[in-house]
Amino acid sequence: MIDAHAHLDDPRFANDVTAVLERAAAVGVLRILSCGQDLASSERTLALARSHSGVRVAVGVHPHRAASWSDDVAARLTALAKDDHVVAIGEIGVDLSGRSAPRDVQESAFAAQLALAHELDLPVVVHVRDAGPLAREIVDRVPGVRGMIHCYSEGPTEVAEWTRRAFVLSFAGTVTYPKNHLLRDAAQRCPLDRILVETDAPYLAPQSHRGRRNEPAFVAETLAAVAATRSLAVADLAQAMSATAAGLFGPRWR
Repeated sequence: MIDAHAHLDDPRFANDVTAVLERAAAVGVLRILSCGQDLASSERTLALARSHSGVRVAVGVHPHRAASWSDDVAARLTALAKDDHVVAIGEIGVDLSGRSAPRDVQESAFAAQLALAHELDLPVVVHVRDAGPLAREIVDRVPGVRGMIHCYSEGPTEVAEWTRRAFVLSFAGTVTYPKNHLLRDAAQRCPLDRILVETDAPYLAPQSHRGRRNEPAFVAETLAAVAATRSLAVADLAQAMSATAAGLFGPRWR
């Protein structure tokens, strides 16, 4: 199994990250993508990956922190991206939920990081909240960009809008929540070679752990829920997702 998106540098893991990773390995989670949210977070995440063999890294500036984007940050992220543990630029994107940076600031930082990823030939890990059409419009400004929509939150109709743009969709613990029928419909509709699962740890724990700190080991519940939705054996879906992640993130993922 893989966990396609987590935040292992979060303070909630400060005292037991090694134990968290051991629990993940014990249930068969062999790779975890830990994503930065700004320059400092990206640096911390990369330092952690250098000490834990199963961790890979995305470096970038989250839309909540888009105001921190600058030429100096771009230069530093470019330098970090040369490390063999770095497999993507992220977590980047747009969030119109009202809790993020001003829209124009988000758009500018997102577009710049898409261009940076294209220049570096790396995929992107994209955060989209209440902003699907805008996010797609900005993505379309950078032909050839590829990546993953993390914690997919749109409906089944929008699945094709992303997959035709060469994006993979990653489903978080929210797909296990009883009322999220449309999200499970989206997971069912997504092509088998374009689907991943994640925890977004420490956030969004799946149903049986809801309200608790999430961690990579819990991705097994999300994987099982998506497999059931698709009438697939868990092992078969896990194998397909491992191949999808390897194809998206390239040789450094292995």
